[in-house]
Amino acid sequence: MSDIPDNFLGLPAELCDPATAKYAVLPVPYEGTVSYMPGTAGGPAAILEASKQVEWFDEELLGEFHHAGVATYPAVPPAQTPEEEMARIRAAAEPILREGKFLLTLGGEHSITAPLAAAVAAVHGPISVLQFDAHGDLRDEYNGTKHSHAAVMRRVLDITPNIAQVGIRNFSMEEYNDCRKQVDCMVMPKQINEDPDWTDAALALLGRKVYVTIDIDAFDPSLAPGTGTPEPGGMTWQQVTRLLRRVFAERRVVAADIVEVRPIPPNHTTEFLAARLAYKLIAYAQHFGGEGPKP
Repeated sequence: MSDIPDNFLGLPAELCDPATAKYAVLPVPYEGTVSYMPGTAGGPAAILEASKQVEWFDEELLGEFHHAGVATYPAVPPAQTPEEEMARIRAAAEPILREGKFLLTLGGEHSITAPLAAAVAAVHGPISVLQFDAHGDLRDEYNGTKHSHAAVMRRVLDITPNIAQVGIRNFSMEEYNDCRKQVDCMVMPKQINEDPDWTDAALALLGRKVYVTIDIDAFDPSLAPGTGTPEPGGMTWQQVTRLLRRVFAERRVVAADIVEVRPIPPNHTTEFLAARLAYKLIAYAQHFGGEGPKP
């Protein structure tokens, strides 16, 4: 049994106190609308466990970024219905945001992003959303619910019209017909691989305040095989972090989530990638954001 403290990064008590920490990690082990391979409910715990092996020194920014404090909050318990789950998530997130903390949520399936974005907008005002994903997630409903993971960005469009969708390489005819304006401005892998200015295209879609949602299947499945709906032709670590660095440097990122990690032991590649990415988000926020987000 490991003697490392059981929290994000395995931090000592003085650096994970919710009363003083600038950053908050909220686990949401929910997979109520999964439509292919189940298992994302185990994602948050797997990411937290993997994070204990992440070095605190960031090799890109040449510094440590945990000293501002990272508090790990109790997991939001799964509900019986999607509607109840969405309400629980928003109720858990909003008080944390009102304390002025940067909220980093670990899912769970992608449907959790909609109530999180709603909570962020309620606290911070108008926001834009940067989505890394393999899928458009723009259906109006799927399998009988508007709160499906496959409809999450349609629900986010109810919160803000400003969404930059990056890495998308799979969407339906329904999404193409109903959300053509949104589809036309997607930054797809072909553009990422062929246009040296592709980050400009993504950045142009974002306003001043940004919420970041990262579906782990945005990465190529060779890098992140542990996800419920893997798609070939995905993004690399360097491509994802290149855009993230620019967004943190040139916009005000106020919160983020990482979703759709599906542990497939004994392979722990995906949850470790997610844990490193989670710390990278904190590092960028601390490096570029100074005092962090304020309501």
